[in-house]
Amino acid sequence: MKSKRKKIEGLRDFLDLKVEQYNRPEFLESDPIQIPHLFSDRRDIEISGFLTATIAWGNRKSIITNASLMMDLMDRSPYQFISQHEESDLSRLDGFIHRTFNGTDIRYFVRALQHIYTHHGGMEAVFCKYAEKDSLQRSISRFRTLFFGLDHEKRTEKHISDPLKGSAAKRINMFLRWMVRDGKSGVDFGLWKGLKPSQLSCPLDVHSGKVARKLGLLTRKQNDAKAVNELDSSLRLLDPNDPVKYDFALFGLGVFERF
Repeated sequence: MKSKRKKIEGLRDFLDLKVEQYNRPEFLESDPIQIPHLFSDRRDIEISGFLTATIAWGNRKSIITNASLMMDLMDRSPYQFISQHEESDLSRLDGFIHRTFNGTDIRYFVRALQHIYTHHGGMEAVFCKYAEKDSLQRSISRFRTLFFGLDHEKRTEKHISDPLKGSAAKRINMFLRWMVRDGKSGVDFGLWKGLKPSQLSCPLDVHSGKVARKLGLLTRKQNDAKAVNELDSSLRLLDPNDPVKYDFALFGLGVFERF
């Protein structure tokens, strides 16, 4: 155990350099986080970020294109559309599709978000209400339960994962990173002051998982909730206050450097 800890801590300087290399505005040019950066109102940032993260799987260029299309369909005013839409406005969403996320799904997401902002004080309030001292995984699960509390088609539930049912929940963990981590670098936003970066979990995907295993930060072979917990433990050895900053290092090494 001590040797593993020492090995992990020995990676700090290397990974800190990679964080500095990739946690900068140039990163936005090829990343879906550029979509919420189109907005200045915090509610527009939250909603555009949440919807963009929801469809963030597959080709990144396609993700950005379709996330931008979603914003067009909402007149580039996502909060106003969410909060003030009428039923007739939703028909414009029917033709939307990104992989398996389609018009039926986005229609429900609009209704569910309206409900959360109208009756529960917005997304931040929900996550803060159920947050634990050192984790947001239970709050993700509770948010998901609340989100799907209205009548909906069962198929739509697959678009928000539940870490308490074993999922790595990569996309919603990524969204939480965007909202919570400090925005001084010009990448993440740091909007949600009621939560701390130390509570975040790393958005684990094929790229970050492969690099984490090569570096000895992760031994579990599956990319699931247990793997996220293991990776979180390793990253907190490197920086307990902001462990998820290393998402930039792992992702950059995997995607841009083919590490």
